[in-house]
Amino acid sequence: MSKKIGIMHGRERSFPEAFVAEVNRRNSGFVAEPVRVDAGRHDMDREYAVIVDRISHEVPFYRTYLKQAALNGTQIINSPYWQLADDKYFGTCLAAKLGIAVPRSIVLPQREYIEDISPESLTNMIFLNWEAVGSWVGYPCYLKPAHGGGWKSVFKCKNLEELLKNYNGSGRMVMMLQEGIEWEAYARLICIGKEHIRIAPWDPSRPHHERYSHASFNYSKDLEKLMIDQAVKLNTALGYDMNTLEFAIRDGVPYAIDFLNTAPDFDRSSLTSETFDWVVSTMADLSIERAKAKKAPSQTPPRWDKLI
Repeated sequence: MSKKIGIMHGRERSFPEAFVAEVNRRNSGFVAEPVRVDAGRHDMDREYAVIVDRISHEVPFYRTYLKQAALNGTQIINSPYWQLADDKYFGTCLAAKLGIAVPRSIVLPQREYIEDISPESLTNMIFLNWEAVGSWVGYPCYLKPAHGGGWKSVFKCKNLEELLKNYNGSGRMVMMLQEGIEWEAYARLICIGKEHIRIAPWDPSRPHHERYSHASFNYSKDLEKLMIDQAVKLNTALGYDMNTLEFAIRDGVPYAIDFLNTAPDFDRSSLTSETFDWVVSTMADLSIERAKAKKAPSQTPPRWDKLI
């Protein structure tokens, strides 16, 4: 049995270093360390009981390594298999099926294709009525990649002209269009192990480093319970053990805006000290618990038909 817990990360330092120190401080019988990877072999043995993945979404080689590690019995947080299947538009459809309020959303055909795709290859495609699309979603609306994160290639469109301009520059990305929710409050829920949820007031209108520390929204007990219940439901359906969900609250209704953050911002400078300490401690609890488990939880995607 492997006695090591690994963390795979990029430029971030505060969370990985604090996580490794916290796990090692516990004297649980498991030693935490950053994962070290070079060329892989198909007969590689299991080196880690658990790996916390913070970076493979940006480094495909790491994801290939993690798939093999999972095949060998390592628990990966989050599963590399499900991340490959996941996209924001499908997640929005899934949330709606689960009875969670979402903005009006439309997935759009790509603007450009690889050179081998000719007009004859697109005979199933019909003309897109842009006026009808914009009218149904409403303005302002947000154009964003169906796959992706970190607010990259996200555009606020105030009218049809801005929508077409931004869409025409989207290249080969599959884009989705989403209703702009004019919110009176906003919340980000940090989710670890599917059911450990911490509500953090979060204000997306502020500079990045002030979004937690300068947010001051208050939520009723009923609203808090509703958001936590919906977060548990979504994480269970998505199979994620490390995630953040964002709710934009309009007329007392929480709309799920963003809930596919499988490597969320855990930096000490972004989170408040109290929230950062909670994240480090809870992630250490989860990793040690998974490392000790005699039978690891399945890492295959959930059966959505059984959840809906």
